[in-house]
Amino acid sequence: MRERQGIQILIVEDDSNMRYLLQENLSSKGYIPVPAADGEEGLKKARDGSFGLYVIDIMLPKMDGFQLALKIRSFDDSTPIIFLTSRSAEPDRLQGFKIGCDDYITKPFSLMELDYRIQAILKRTYKNGAPENPPVFKIGIFEFDYSLRILRGPGSSEKKLTRKESDLLRLFCEKKNTLINRNFIMNHVWGNDDYFISKSMEVYLTRIRHLLKADPGLEIVNVYGTGYQLLEKK
Repeated sequence: MRERQGIQILIVEDDSNMRYLLQENLSSKGYIPVPAADGEEGLKKARDGSFGLYVIDIMLPKMDGFQLALKIRSFDDSTPIIFLTSRSAEPDRLQGFKIGCDDYITKPFSLMELDYRIQAILKRTYKNGAPENPPVFKIGIFEFDYSLRILRGPGSSEKKLTRKESDLLRLFCEKKNTLINRNFIMNHVWGNDDYFISKSMEVYLTRIRHLLKADPGLEIVNVYGTGYQLLEKK
């Protein structure tokens, strides 16, 4: 159970009895459950928090589970998602996997089965079955907290980063002053290196350069035909 300590799981379930049952069960297993009663509340908590797993009911008020998952995937395409639903038809299941869920559990289900499925997903997704707790990076005048996706600057200023911005900046922090191959960046952050990913990467690099512009000692250099390098000038 020790490896589960500190893993936050967002539970988006409108049935109060089921939500309470899931909270109690996950807490007893060592996880930290965070409840939400509808799709809009779930989206807000997903944006504001740092989770190791999302457990989402499909039939939700205000925003259904499919819509919620699509919005989550727009800023977080790596954290696993489990759908809980009474809709067992093949088109619904295919829709769930098309969106990018990692598992699809049909109600009614046993809590033991859910626990085993969560363990299996976390084991596949995270080293030793748990999310890593990366350090806070210091670059120039900034402090970058990857787990919270926050870039802190002078005067207590803070910028909230998207998942992709955070993953990209973390890679540059880990390999500071080192030339990183362009294809390596795309495969490491996006899992693909095709033409459209390349264009997307350029957009994110522009955003990160903008975030770092307050420190003239930091520069992301484009080494033509090879890759990029985050330079920290002493």
